[in-house]
Amino acid sequence: MEVPAELRYTEDHEWVRLDGSTARVGITAFAQDALGDVVFVSLPELGAQVQPGEVLGEVESTKAVSELYAPLGGTVVERNDALLDAPGRLNDDPYGEGWVCVLQLADGEDVTGLLGADEYRQRTTE
Repeated sequence: MEVPAELRYTEDHEWVRLDGSTARVGITAFAQDALGDVVFVSLPELGAQVQPGEVLGEVESTKAVSELYAPLGGTVVERNDALLDAPGRLNDDPYGEGWVCVLQLADGEDVTGLLGADEYRQRTTE
């Protein structure tokens, strides 16, 4: 299973690509594999302010409905509207074209609670 080393992860199977004061967010290959074929995605509203652990949106698949959680606190400044018409991008390219949104991180947002690739990989193989 693919777990890119440059990303950070949550125990809820979201990934984070940090870039200065912003964070691009998506779901991991492990999560999309467990969900099966994604058929619908609900995205957060632009400008929404979120706290870590708050619901960002929803992913519906042929197997289940799963909530997406904010890995960090901040404001939604971008979202991947292409997923609305092509939700299968979450399956096809979870770390690329399947990203969900970008957060402008809250001042002083602490990223130390996120998992590194090795730690995330270990938790998903236990």
